[in-house]
Amino acid sequence: MKLNTLNQLYLSELRDLYSAENQLLKALPKMAKGATSPELKDAFEKHLEQTKGHVERLEELFQQLDESPKGKTCHGMKGLIEEGSEILKEDGEGSVLDAGIIVAAQKVEHYEIASYGSVRTFANLLGKDEEAKLLQSTLDEESETNEILNGLAESVVNPEAAIEMQLADAGSNR
Repeated sequence: MKLNTLNQLYLSELRDLYSAENQLLKALPKMAKGATSPELKDAFEKHLEQTKGHVERLEELFQQLDESPKGKTCHGMKGLIEEGSEILKEDGEGSVLDAGIIVAAQKVEHYEIASYGSVRTFANLLGKDEEAKLLQSTLDEESETNEILNGLAESVVNPEAAIEMQLADAGSNR
């Protein structure tokens, strides 16, 4: 695909997001399964349902555009998911691994926030106001998920991981 116009770039980035969201649909259940914190499991399960909605919104956009959503692989998401999968394969204390899973998940959220923010801006510039509203809805949900993950990290998971470190240090000093 040539990228000579903002509209072509917009379509290309929408296809990239469609690929990213579909990859995430497969990764989120694994992240939920790997999490030890009940709150973190719940956050991933809720985001899985939201992600299904994100895919549906993108399919709706492509239908309105009379375009196919397929034809592009999001290599950025592929790499982020691979990185997160490495954490899931590690052995260690549950809270420490949960902290690592949150880091991986927040990298995904930040990637999506940047992508949705860009395509929403393109839609606005192209006069596609209804599309921009749909994209803004998803952007809002991605930002909310990031905040939830941040809150879990700060209030539950990271403090528990810090306690694990103190316990490990105390055990090694005996």
